[in-house]
Amino acid sequence: MLKHSESHKSHRIGWLRAAVLGANDGIVSTASLILGVASAQASPNAILLTGIAGLMAGAMSMAAGEYVSVSSQADTESADLAREAKELIAEPEHELKELQRIYMGRGLSEDTAYKVALELTAHDALGAHARDELGISEIVTAKPIQAALASAGTFAVGASLPLVVTILAPSQYLIACVAVCSLLFLAALGGLAAQAGGASLYKGAARVAFWGALAMLVTGLVGRLFGVAVA
Repeated sequence: MLKHSESHKSHRIGWLRAAVLGANDGIVSTASLILGVASAQASPNAILLTGIAGLMAGAMSMAAGEYVSVSSQADTESADLAREAKELIAEPEHELKELQRIYMGRGLSEDTAYKVALELTAHDALGAHARDELGISEIVTAKPIQAALASAGTFAVGASLPLVVTILAPSQYLIACVAVCSLLFLAALGGLAAQAGGASLYKGAARVAFWGALAMLVTGLVGRLFGVAVA
């Protein structure tokens, strides 16, 4: 007898979103800073120092921001689960009917929906309500520490790429090298993220590269404008 096995990507949602956001932000923000400062005719040391400062500040900001935002989500989930647990004790029949209505809304007959609700309630009432009423499951539940570490680490990795290019590129070609290499990095990141999530590689690459190019273009123009004004 052949066994049917399936491979899904949804279990990657929690860390993949934070990791892609961190790496993308690291490349875009650091490359944009470097291009903006370089366009203002800053010295090579000032350009490199700006990139390093951007890496450090950005990594800490990403970690703090992800931790706070995901912690807020976790607090909301905990509060909803606590309220649901109290309702299951105070009004078990009402909660059972609530599950029944949910399953009927998904296409089950009244009798079948009641039997399913009854069996799931007997097995794990809170788990059934968390999953089917509140939309909370193990796959999408908030993990603040995981999100913070993933965002900070991937931001630092992403930010280091344009920094390496800044160190290695000849000063006269710095802007062109950072811009082109950063777009290639962004396209590769978008493609890999899309592939990891089971989406179109080319669509993911184009989407990330487009917004990265726009950010770098705007920052470069601002740097050139202010550089000319200061001069």
